[in-house]
Amino acid sequence: MTTLIATSVVRGSQQGDSHGGVYLLDTERQQVRQMLDWNTVDIDWQGRGWDRGLRGIAFANDKVYIAASDELFAYSSDFRLLGRWRSPFLKHCHEICVWADHLFLSSTAFDAILGFNLKTEQFDWALSLDTDGHQYQAGRFDPMGASGPMMLNKLHINNVFCDENGMHISGLKTAGMLHFNGERVNLSASLPAGTHNARPFNDGVLFNDTAANYVRFACRDERLDRAFKVPGQDANLLNDRDPGEKQLARAGFGRGLCPLNEHLVAAGSSPSTVSIHDLKSGDTVMQVQLSKDVRNAIHGLELWPYI
Repeated sequence: MTTLIATSVVRGSQQGDSHGGVYLLDTERQQVRQMLDWNTVDIDWQGRGWDRGLRGIAFANDKVYIAASDELFAYSSDFRLLGRWRSPFLKHCHEICVWADHLFLSSTAFDAILGFNLKTEQFDWALSLDTDGHQYQAGRFDPMGASGPMMLNKLHINNVFCDENGMHISGLKTAGMLHFNGERVNLSASLPAGTHNARPFNDGVLFNDTAANYVRFACRDERLDRAFKVPGQDANLLNDRDPGEKQLARAGFGRGLCPLNEHLVAAGSSPSTVSIHDLKSGDTVMQVQLSKDVRNAIHGLELWPYI
């Protein structure tokens, strides 16, 4: 049995509404359980989805780590709250990942990656990024200090992924997937503008081409390239369609991506839907819709490691 964990945000909701939550999806039975309902009053109401929901997901030391816009939470596998932490340079967080003894978070507003030490449970590492349009620069700073990068959101960094080859960083305006080797940042793969969840995979790059409404796998061997259309939606069957919020939410917004094995990939979209695509056959083999609220969008998506 394969179980996925998904977080969702509600893009354009009003104060008092539900703002997304955490779900477990049994792919064999196609059954969904909502484990957390993120509905609080201490939410920043500025702009798009921003703080309205839960974001990236990662696992370490028998804990489930989930990010909100400006806070990191730790839960037990039965979703008891175990801890919560903030950094003054964590704002509009998107995806997170664990590598070695650190959890890394993309701080979109500050064009930065923050490192949370899993042993000391403190933010103790941070990297800011910038570009002049031709070259990329990286600088270290103290994530708990008084000085650091300005809140410019220049690159809209929305993803960080680590492996034995280094740290891979991408966003809506990074022009592709960046590689940080511990000293320098370089462009490792050119990607379309408006991407989410870019990561190395099977001698290629897997990513949500959100602006074009596709999930793509781009491989060195072009014969293996794949493109899966984000599921379409019948507008007449959707809830909470407010014409005044058409810039805040739309159906078919693709975000959230999770390899299940060497050829199956789970992808999220709005209204909260999880699809499973087969890179080998080029087919979409499963689709489960969690919500018909057009504002409710999948954000984080990972394999659930606990039974």
